[in-house]
Amino acid sequence: MSLTDKAIAQIRDLIQSGDLPPGSKLPPEQELAAQLGLSRSLAREAVKALSVARILEVRRGDGTYVTSLQPGLLLESFSGAVELLQAHPGALLELLEVRRLLEPVAAALAAVRISDDQLAELHGHLDAMRDSRDDVELLNRHDAAFHHTIVAATGNTTLTAVLDAISGRTLQARIWRGMHDSQSAVRTLTEHEAILGALSQRDAPLSQAAALLHVSNTEKWLREHLRTEQPAAG
Repeated sequence: MSLTDKAIAQIRDLIQSGDLPPGSKLPPEQELAAQLGLSRSLAREAVKALSVARILEVRRGDGTYVTSLQPGLLLESFSGAVELLQAHPGALLELLEVRRLLEPVAAALAAVRISDDQLAELHGHLDAMRDSRDDVELLNRHDAAFHHTIVAATGNTTLTAVLDAISGRTLQARIWRGMHDSQSAVRTLTEHEAILGALSQRDAPLSQAAALLHVSNTEKWLREHLRTEQPAAG
């Protein structure tokens, strides 16, 4: 472990122990360095690295603060990594596999927790998808919003952040499907109607099955498509 890594670990220990809770202000650089037995340059590098990771926030003229440490914030770097992975077809397939493992379980959990307002939101996205069936990109944006609403209904912010990163970044695969498969819009709408119907009944097993069928069909199409044509990354 480098000296910078050790300095980062020391500051993280202060946060994990509760000595520096979310929203708290770090001591001035010189004081922090003395407290941790570091040089000022090491303390500065550690703060810089933790700022990139969204654990700390440097406010010019005010000081450095611990962020909210909310999952969506801390997992932003994960989203960036996923975005880079989608340029590689093999990695994109792996992302779809992860989505297939997680999203049906999320749908089952959402079925017992979803609110009437969230169901109304899903109906709105589904109506928008019907209206935009001839516009592949717009349809798929509402598709992504539909899935986000389902995962958000679980109330699990960590799961929502992870699946937003994966589902949102596999949007390109769905756009490819819409451009190459003339029947994809009809099938997509039918599958989303089945998911919404199961959620409206608060039926967890049926919601899980409907979501699994939907994600599996997307994955299956992509596997078959990649066998015959290498899509351009976008």
